[in-house]
Amino acid sequence: MIRLTGVELRRLVARRLVMLGVAAVLGVTVLMLAAAWWNSRPLSAEDQQQAKAQFETAHADWVKNHEKYDKECRDSYASQPDPKPPVEEMCNYTEPTLDQWGKPQTVFTEVMPELLQGSSYLLAFAAFLIGASFVGAEFSSGSIGNWLTFEPRRMRVYASKLAAVAIGMVPVVVVTLAILLAGTYLIVAELGVTAGTTGKVWGNLLETSGRAMVVVAVAGAVGGVLALLLRHTAAAIGVIMGYVVLVEAVFGSILAQVQPWLVRLNFDAWLKHGTTYYVQNCKSTPEGYYNCESIEKSLSFEHGAWYLGIGTVLLLALGAFVFQRRDVT
Repeated sequence: MIRLTGVELRRLVARRLVMLGVAAVLGVTVLMLAAAWWNSRPLSAEDQQQAKAQFETAHADWVKNHEKYDKECRDSYASQPDPKPPVEEMCNYTEPTLDQWGKPQTVFTEVMPELLQGSSYLLAFAAFLIGASFVGAEFSSGSIGNWLTFEPRRMRVYASKLAAVAIGMVPVVVVTLAILLAGTYLIVAELGVTAGTTGKVWGNLLETSGRAMVVVAVAGAVGGVLALLLRHTAAAIGVIMGYVVLVEAVFGSILAQVQPWLVRLNFDAWLKHGTTYYVQNCKSTPEGYYNCESIEKSLSFEHGAWYLGIGTVLLLALGAFVFQRRDVT
C-alpha cells in the first residue's frame, strides 16, 4: 500500500495541471500579501491634515453642545417605539478623540485570522480541483482499466489514489500558510500594529493552520471521490459549483434556519473552533409596528467536526462501494 501510494504521488506531481494549480495558489497568496500591504499604508500628509481638521470641528461642537444633545435625547427617549436600547446606550455622547478620524492602523491580531480563513477556502477549492482532475483523468482516458490490470485489488488502488491527493496537498498548505503568516507579520510590523501578538496568539494561529491542513487534504480526497462517481472532472466541478450557487447562496439565504446544516458554516466552525451566524426574528409590536431583529447564534466546533467527519466518511464509503462493483470501462 505504501509503495502504491508513492507511485500515485509521483504521478500526481508529474501532472502539468497540478503544477499549474499550485502555481495559481501561490500567485493568489502573493496578491493577498500585496492587498495587505496596500490596506496597511498610512494616510498621506494631506489626508492626515484633513482628518485632524474634521476632528477639531467635531470636538468643538461636542464641547459646546454635548449637554444639550444629551438632554434632548433623554427627553425624547420615552416616545421612541419598542424595542429600543437602554437610555445610557442610546444617549451616549462621549468626547471624540483624534484616533476616531482618519484611517485606523492595521492590527495583526485582527487581520490574520481573516486572511487564514480566506486562504483556507482557496486551498480547499484548489485541492478539490486537483483531486477531481487527478482521478477524473483516469476515467476520461480509460487508463484506469490498464492500472487495474497492473494492480487488480481495487480497494488498494482506490485508497492509494485518495491518499496521494490528500498527502500531496500537505506541503502545499504548509508552504502557502507559512508565506502568508510571515509575509503579513512583516508587512504589519512595518506599517501597522503587532503589539499583543503573544505566544497564545501564535498558538491559536498555528492551530487554525493545522485544522486548515486537515480540511484541505479532505477536500482533495472528496474531489477525487466525486470524479470517480461521475467519471469526469468537469462533472465533479459542475456538481460542487451547483451546490455553492443553489444550496449555499440561494437556499441558505432564503431559509436562515438551515444554516447549521450547510457545508460553509460547518467549514467555518471547524476552522475557527466555533463560529456564529444570524437569523431574523420578526414580530408585531402592540403599537402596530412590525420589527425584525437579528439574533446571533453559535455553531460549535464539535458540530462542525462531526458534520464534516460523518459526511466525508459516508462519501468515501460510497465511492469505495461503487468502485469495487462498477465496471470501469
